Amino acid sequence: QLDLKLLREGLDKDHYGLDDVKERISEFCAVRLLKNDQGGGIICLVGPPGTGKTSIGVSIAKQMGRKFFRFSVGGMRDEAEIKGHRRTYVGAMPGKLVQAFKEVEVENPVIMLDEIDKLGQSFQGDPASALLEVLDPEQNVDFLDHYLDVRMDLSKVLFVCTANTLDSIPGPLLDRMEQIRLSGYIAEEKLQIAKHHLWPKLLKRDNLSKRRINLSDAALKQVIDGYAREAGVRQLEKQLHRIVRKAAVKLLAGEKKISISGKNLTDFLGQPYFQTEKTQRGVGVVTGLAWTSMGGATLSIEANQVHSKQRGFKLTGQLGDVMKESAEIAYSYVASNLAQFSLDPAQLDEAFLHLHVPEGATPKDGPSAGVTMATALLSLLMKKRVPRKVAMTGELTLTGQVLAVGGIREKVIAARRVGIKEVILPEACRRDFDELPDYLKQGLTVHFAGQYSDVFHT
Repeated sequence: QLDLKLLREGLDKDHYGLDDVKERISEFCAVRLLKNDQGGGIICLVGPPGTGKTSIGVSIAKQMGRKFFRFSVGGMRDEAEIKGHRRTYVGAMPGKLVQAFKEVEVENPVIMLDEIDKLGQSFQGDPASALLEVLDPEQNVDFLDHYLDVRMDLSKVLFVCTANTLDSIPGPLLDRMEQIRLSGYIAEEKLQIAKHHLWPKLLKRDNLSKRRINLSDAALKQVIDGYAREAGVRQLEKQLHRIVRKAAVKLLAGEKKISISGKNLTDFLGQPYFQTEKTQRGVGVVTGLAWTSMGGATLSIEANQVHSKQRGFKLTGQLGDVMKESAEIAYSYVASNLAQFSLDPAQLDEAFLHLHVPEGATPKDGPSAGVTMATALLSLLMKKRVPRKVAMTGELTLTGQVLAVGGIREKVIAARRVGIKEVILPEACRRDFDELPDYLKQGLTVHFAGQYSDVFHT
């Protein structure tokens, strides 16, 4: 079933947003239509937990009219689970792919390999390397299962892999997959997903109707802001189910209709987990943008002068090796260019500086805080705070170059979440920013910096 219009309508019905993902799937099907070919392909959906990667795979199979088979490769340590055992072993079984064909009984199913970034390794073998033959279009035409010992054609299978991060996937395996990134949802998207997908699904599952339980939009916004700020929507679904459970108890106690508004929401969910984030501002305090596997986050970086008896530099905040190096580069860059910023070069000779990234219990690492750290140190030395409410990201070199960083979409979402409308990004990330949807760029002032001097003068 390859009607592009029906395919797009079906994907839109199943999922809100994710236009780039839907567009890529439509392109995949359009090429199949032109070639009059039922061939396969390899798509890798990458994104934080709860963003809908697995359900997209199910939806693709449903809309294309193909059979669907899913198995999780998370924690798989034995390559025989992919390629099958030789029949000489006791308890020998065919591999998962043969089992998939046995169940779906067609040669062009959609097979989902879930959690491909969590493949294990042991003395028994390396399943990631065994997957190379499965996912390589040149080799999978005659894939050999050791149990059957018969060549099989996997070239018509559409493989959909899911992963939270790409770091742990071996390079040769990653090279064979087409990556499609699913970023976190912003509050407006979560509101639409909750209204049109999650809430009706929960009511139907628990045999309730909107006439008996009414949830206002204001209450829904409060749930999103105060109880479910993660990148995906899994936590949001849990909180909505909690409301349904408590409402069910009240209905059985004799109440005819329950209305949940912003005023009585705490009766159902208790006090909010998250308070409205206030970005700190002051001398030596700068807001940075960070990427995590759970989505984007804002990070306040603080600098202070401890005493003026000896020269020194101290770091705290549970920083990883990469972030420590970024801090040392920022310190060296500022120290060697004090005159350029109209500061006395002797100012650091007897100054002991302390740089801290708050929430010290949370490990932090990654190459994107160099620019923010340098700005915090300069703000401290000049005794001036950053003039406007602005967030920044970018890696710094000793010569003052601002290098590209990843996760631009997640970082922009994080800035918008805390109400920051002005952002400084590396010049090399201009393309990433231009590819963002218009609703994310709307009302945002963005400055692109190729050198640290661009950041300073902004």
